[in-house]
Amino acid sequence: MTDLPLTEEEQAQIRERLHALEIEHHDLDDVIRRLCADPRQDQLQLQRLKKRKLLLKDQIQRLRARLIPDIIA
Repeated sequence: MTDLPLTEEEQAQIRERLHALEIEHHDLDDVIRRLCADPRQDQLQLQRLKKRKLLLKDQIQRLRARLIPDIIA
């Protein structure tokens, strides 16, 4: 990653990707909530979904950090 500021096009692409990841994260949250309500649910599948949700959260945080310019103290 470089220290150069992002172009408008790069910012737009990041925002678009960020939006898609946020939707997927929200959808996974809904699925996990429903599956947790069913005691017969496959725990391995549930763990995989939770892991995917955490990975999405990390990606979202990294993209948000790229959109916020560094402040020189």
